[in-house]
Formats: sequence, C-alpha cells, structure tokens
Amino acid sequence: MADFDLIVIGAGPGGYVCAIRAAQLGLKVACVEGRGTLGGTCLNVGCIPSKALLNATHQLHEVHENFEKMGLMGAHPTVDWAKMQGYKQSVIDGNTKGIEFLFKKNKVTWLKGWATIPAAGQVKVGDDVHGAKSIVIATGSEPASLPGVPVDEEVIVTSTGALALGTVPKSMVVIGAGVIGLEMGSVYARLGAEVTVIEYLDAITPGMDAEVAKSFQKILQKQGLKFVLGAAVQGAERSGAGAKVTYTLRKDDSTHTIEADVVLVATGRKPYTAGLGLDALGVELLPRGQIKTDAHWATNVAGVYAIGDAIVGPMLAHKAEDEGMAVAEVIAGKHGHVNYGVIPGVVYTTPEVATVGQTEEQLKAAGIAYKVGKFSFMGNGRAKAVFQADGFVKMLADKTTDRILGCHIIGPGAGDLIHEVCVAMEFGASAQDLALTCHAHPTYSEAVREAALACGDGPIHA
Repeated sequence: MADFDLIVIGAGPGGYVCAIRAAQLGLKVACVEGRGTLGGTCLNVGCIPSKALLNATHQLHEVHENFEKMGLMGAHPTVDWAKMQGYKQSVIDGNTKGIEFLFKKNKVTWLKGWATIPAAGQVKVGDDVHGAKSIVIATGSEPASLPGVPVDEEVIVTSTGALALGTVPKSMVVIGAGVIGLEMGSVYARLGAEVTVIEYLDAITPGMDAEVAKSFQKILQKQGLKFVLGAAVQGAERSGAGAKVTYTLRKDDSTHTIEADVVLVATGRKPYTAGLGLDALGVELLPRGQIKTDAHWATNVAGVYAIGDAIVGPMLAHKAEDEGMAVAEVIAGKHGHVNYGVIPGVVYTTPEVATVGQTEEQLKAAGIAYKVGKFSFMGNGRAKAVFQADGFVKMLADKTTDRILGCHIIGPGAGDLIHEVCVAMEFGASAQDLALTCHAHPTYSEAVREAALACGDGPIHA
C-alpha cells in the first residue's frame, strides 16, 4: 500500500499521457494497468498495429500496381502472413516498451493489475488499497456488440480478432462502414480477400462531410470493396468453415444472406467501466454508459475525474491525450483546456481522409453563411507523380469574416496535411491568411493552399 497525489486508472493514450504530465508537474503519480503491456487498446490492438498492416499492404499494392509504371520490373512478392504478423508485433513492442521507459524516466509507478475504487481517495489493485488525493478514470472503450451476432474472435471477430487472423481469408463481410471497418476491410482487400461492407445508413463514414464520403466510397469501390448500404443486419452465425450474415434492406424490407470466411463486426465502441465499482461509489453515468463530467473533467464524486473514451466526445486517442494533459494541469492547480472544435479525425486508408471543424451539412443546419474553396489533387504535381491524384481539399470559411470553419481532405498524406488547418483554426485564421502563406513546391500541402485561394479570388492550378 502507498499514498499518491494522483492515481490514473488505465494506461492507454489518455491515461499514460495524464500520468506523465502530472509527474512533470511535480505530483507523485501511479498508473494502474491490467494488461501485460502499457499503451491500452491503441498501442496493443488498435491504432498502431492496424497502421502497420495498412503500411505493409499499401506497399504490396504499390509493388503489384505501380512498380512497373515506374520502370521497376519483375517485382511480384508473395505474402508471408506469419512474417507480416511478426512485423506488426515488433511495431507494437517498440511502442509499448517506449511507454515503460517514459514511466521510469518520469518516476510514474506502474501498479500492475485491475483497479476498483472502494471509496473516494482509494484505489484497490489486487489485495492492496492505495491512497490517492485525486483519481482519473481513463479506462477507454471496448467494441460494441450487435444483437444476434455472437463474436468468437475466430470467424466472427471484432477489430482485435481481425488484427490477428490465423490466415488471410478469401472473403470477408464487414458490418459497419466506419473508420475501423474501412481500414481493416482495406487491409484484407489488398491481401486478396473479397470484401463486402454492410452499413445500416445510406452513406459510409457517418458524420463525415457528405461530398467527401461519396467520393471516398467511389475510390474504395475502384479498389475492389463492395458496399451494401441501408441494410439492417439481423444476425450472423457460423456456417461450415465460415459464417453467414442475414440482413434486411430498409428500402423494401427484403431479406438477404451473404456468406464469408470471416465476419468483422465494426459497429462502434462503448465505454469500458465494468468492475470499477462506480455504482457503489455513486458516480453518475449518462444513458449511453459514459461517465458524466463537468467542464474540468470532474465527476460528481469529489476527487474523481474521467477522460477519453469513458466520457462523451469522439473516441479518438488524441482527444484522450489532450484531456489527459488538461486534467493533469487542473489537478496540479493550473488551467487545463481542450478546444473540442479543433479535433481532427483521420481514416488511414489509401487515400487518407482527414477532417477538422464543421461540415457543410452542420453549417447549413446551424444557418451559418459560408463559402467553399475546393482544389483537386489532379492539379497537384507531387500527387500525380505518385499515382495519388484522386481526391481533393475542401475548405469552408465564414462568408463574411473569411474565418476558417472546417476543412475536409481526401488524398495523399491527408492525416498530416490537416494539421496546418488545425493550427490556423486554433489561431482564428482566415482562409486568406493560409492562402498568403508560402508553401514549398512540390508538396501535397500546396493543395491546401490552393483550396484556401479558392475561398478568395481562385486557385492558380485549376
């Protein structure tokens, strides 16, 4: 048993960042994690391993589709799936061990095990009860279940199982056309699987700018993904060596069945707070299971805070990290702040899709007068040189003030390009401010400048 200024429960992106920042601010800090490794879902079975597989399969696509166009002849590698899995694991290990090093460097104590909160100011791990002036719940989320679709992580899988399949399937059904479903579907399509994506709504990537989503779907279809939209999944069951999915089309109530070697359930995630003892503690929850917090991430129980996927807001690692730093500042007696209006979102397919701020649909609904600046990557010399001229940059600015209200990018390196817009929005910049900023040539980022120019007198290369 020991006493700490702060105990953080969960060592995912929100938890470990919170613990490190609090230690940097002079607090005595412990972090509870029950996994054998630090980093949470993101580093172990989420963001990082999926990026490793996305990278490997993108390289495979380039070899088969584009190498000969560049004069690189005769390269036709086969896939050693076990070796690719080993590459993925080495990426995970490097990152998780990095967090261990940072804990030691910053004198954060790792309490190994699963936590309960028997009372305010107390955290129990195993048989030991530790004292804490403040507690931060950063327990993350878990895949949401779907009625009638029993997950076994072998044939009917979540993202966790999809990252570690024993063999590359010949066919895959993905339930849900969100980020996780499209990223993993893209991986297996590049590996040769026939991938069908079933989505309840009439468009992919719900909440994304509609024009971008439409273009994104067309590009993915060109890459071999099939889509069944407006379809309500009724159930899934093992069938022979694979599985069978039954769905009903909402437009005519007709029922259909599709078979595949693997079914990936990618219908979103839900807060993971089971086992903490929140009911007994009296922590107030919202109807969808999130922990209720105030503007400073405090719960209704004094000294207990919550961040990340466990509370409202987009379930994004970087949102949790921002909240982790901010709540550490608050607990240390300083001012913590998160600008929820400038949190980017990225889909790491090829091309990447990145978005920040408001969509056209949101601006229309809010009655805000706006103007649109668009620029196609067809006009970008660098993108054309690497066979990635599909896509565009779309900038939205206030019609009167020219202040940037949002930006939506589909194209090469979109996940990195979006950040100059994030910085611009953080400083309250106008589209003209960005348009008058010199951009290096030839770079993908010129497309962002051209979209900003399109909000004014017009782009140069269109």
